[in-house]
Amino acid sequence: MRIEENFSLREYNTFKLNVKVRWFIEYENESDLRKILSDEYFHSLPCVHIGGGSNILFLNDYYNGIVLHSAMRGITATMEEDSSVLLRVAAGERWDGVVEFAVGNGWYGIENLSGIPGEAGGAAVQNIGAYGAEFADVLASVECFDIETGDKLVLSKDECAYGYRSSRFKDGKDRLIVSSATLRLQSSGELLRYGGLGDGVENMTLGDMRNSVLERRKNSLPDVEKLGNAGCFFVNPVVEEDVAAKLAGENVNMPVYAMPDGKVKLSAAWMIERCGFKGVRRGNVGISDKHALVAVNFGGADGNEIAALAEEIRQSTMRRFNVELKTEVVYIE
Repeated sequence: MRIEENFSLREYNTFKLNVKVRWFIEYENESDLRKILSDEYFHSLPCVHIGGGSNILFLNDYYNGIVLHSAMRGITATMEEDSSVLLRVAAGERWDGVVEFAVGNGWYGIENLSGIPGEAGGAAVQNIGAYGAEFADVLASVECFDIETGDKLVLSKDECAYGYRSSRFKDGKDRLIVSSATLRLQSSGELLRYGGLGDGVENMTLGDMRNSVLERRKNSLPDVEKLGNAGCFFVNPVVEEDVAAKLAGENVNMPVYAMPDGKVKLSAAWMIERCGFKGVRRGNVGISDKHALVAVNFGGADGNEIAALAEEIRQSTMRRFNVELKTEVVYIE
């Protein structure tokens, strides 16, 4: 177990904010996590659990509490009789490493989620998605710990309450820490050629699809190693069908996407760009010129600067479209 006092989280958040935390605790196994959760001092301070830090924004330069991080590693595969594969993945595994492992073994299901930064535990919390696929599509179960009681739970997909970029873990009501996730992948299948991926390519392999996704992400999103960001800052809003029809009638070429439940998903990036924010800069922060959903830290920014720009965008899109944008990034005070 690693315990650090007044520790910089710069390498533990993809915005590269130089936030310090009173206590940073990194655990490598379930036994260590149980010890932490049974400690009275632990429960006397505010606490937040982070993964790769790719979907969080610390608003202040100092967090007067505890930041927990999982260093649990391991990927275990079990073949099933119906040619599917159960892949148990520890929360601390790098998510793109999991995808690379699956693709390398010829297992279908998560190839379209290639290149997403963060860790496997965060993927379960966030219900990450890209190019027509979501984490929940392949989830079999999640193992997690109750922060208050220290009890270990094994939850089915339905019990995780997954929705569009949401889950039981993300809302924070149950105070659960994900320790591992089991995915059900397939040893054969059809590739999901979403949004033109793989167009014109015959006999496309899993590896080809992964490379195509990685190339698409490289061309459309800034590299977090070169420019601090947390990927898509806002969630695409979902509205009623009549609201979407009215907006589409008032705005030429406005993208709308029908959802299975009868509602309609709008493009937050399209609205933000129409409000003039793509490529804009406000001091140390701005919006990427590659993608209007990506807020960036040009260097030296703090969380409040980023949040202020996000609020400016939110108010602008509300005035123009009467649609409220909600953050995908989680604010931590």
